[in-house]
Amino acid sequence: MRDDLDSLSLLGSKATEYRCDYAPEVLETFENKHPGRKYLVSFVCPEFTSLCPKTGQPDFAKIIINYIPRQRMVESKSLKLYLFSFRNHGDFHEDCVNIILDDLRALMDPLYIEVLGIFTPRGGIAIHPFASYADPADPEMTQLASRRMLEAFSRPALV
Repeated sequence: MRDDLDSLSLLGSKATEYRCDYAPEVLETFENKHPGRKYLVSFVCPEFTSLCPKTGQPDFAKIIINYIPRQRMVESKSLKLYLFSFRNHGDFHEDCVNIILDDLRALMDPLYIEVLGIFTPRGGIAIHPFASYADPADPEMTQLASRRMLEAFSRPALV
């Protein structure tokens, strides 16, 4: 086994524990093997669920996470378990998207990260919150964040 994978505790043949409460501590990282190159990593979670904090009704969404790594990258199984941990978490759509962004930013310190939630309609209204962060010391990343926010405002509603 490679030494750089020793810190990843979720991969392998042991049984997976699925947490049903918000659990950012399950997130794990590994070293970016290409820190001198800016490149995009995308995750699409088509089966995200959380709960309405007022009614307890389930909310369903597709969560899209895009980031440009710096030194650390999120391990995908830990991300899956983290997103699953929202299953019984009560928060509004906008809060879920911002919590995910904040947790991943704190975990990895990426150059750029964005999270889009495409929530299925409830009560006839669909909500698509978008949040992003860019390293303020990197003009290219701050321009990217501005451009992506304008694109989010100007695109037609996603179906």
